[in-house]
Amino acid sequence: MKRSRTTALLLMSAAPLLFTACQKDAGVQTQEGLYTSVEACTEATGDPSSCRTAFAEAKKQSADAAPKYASRAECEAEYNAEQCVEQKTSTGHSFIGPMMMGFFMSQMLGNRGAGLAQAPAASPAYQDKAKGWARPAPGGSGGLNTASGIGAGKAGLAPVNATPNRAVTASRGGFGSTSSGRSSVGG
Repeated sequence: MKRSRTTALLLMSAAPLLFTACQKDAGVQTQEGLYTSVEACTEATGDPSSCRTAFAEAKKQSADAAPKYASRAECEAEYNAEQCVEQKTSTGHSFIGPMMMGFFMSQMLGNRGAGLAQAPAASPAYQDKAKGWARPAPGGSGGLNTASGIGAGKAGLAPVNATPNRAVTASRGGFGSTSSGRSSVGG
């Protein structure tokens, strides 16, 4: 009886090591960061090409995704005065809204050396007077606050809790991904 209990405990203690080994091959790693410039992104990620691509994509989305206000005073109630400028959406509608103050870049990290040919996902970032960051909310019309939302303010944005200019890598999925954070040593 004692020998079978010892064997069972020995096998149970080795299981987390086996699950961890499987997780490294099956998991998908993503890197996402909030950056205030292409230079800060390059410094944090070491990938200037992806940073330039992400910035250009976020800049292209910026006017369509920006909070839209009917007047400069409404914009200045939530954003610094120098940020509130007249802008035009991709469809040509004019509005007052805050300028893009940064961009989010998210990319999948490859395990095979050269990386992936897929372009990084990007979105504009806006910073309000309270130094809080927000990005276009998912859903709706692609997360864009279109011209019909003029006067809607921050309605098309989702607040985020992110530290600017720092890349964060997270593992997603894979066999044993939920147990890795609960392993302990000892008995």
